[in-house]
Amino acid sequence: MKRNTLALLAAATLLTACQSPSPAPKATLDGEVFYLQRMALPPTAILSVSLQDVTLADAPAKTLDEQRGPIKGQVPLAFHLSYDPMQVEPTHRYSVNARIEVDGKLMFITTENHAVQLDGSDPQPVKVRVDAVR
Repeated sequence: MKRNTLALLAAATLLTACQSPSPAPKATLDGEVFYLQRMALPPTAILSVSLQDVTLADAPAKTLDEQRGPIKGQVPLAFHLSYDPMQVEPTHRYSVNARIEVDGKLMFITTENHAVQLDGSDPQPVKVRVDAVR
């Protein structure tokens, strides 16, 4: 009996050790992209939204997540970004940027900083305005 119990404990310990670690939990940021012009987007329009670390002014921004794809419907355009909260540094600055392209040409882009804290205090959905490119 004791031998069976020891064998069972050893097998359970081995199985627990062999399990792969669970992936880090993801945090999410939901929002809407909108513009003020009264116009419909063509069916070929593509929306790109990114969450970036913009701390260093003289270096390229580090992208934490990006969503890119065809636009379904009209404004406001919903987006959903996921990021690893372990990558968020409390002293860094983060921003959401968006752009709308049609047939490879830029039509709308963010022109203002849409800062987010990523500490759970950001109102969701985050509202991101894009302006027409002239």
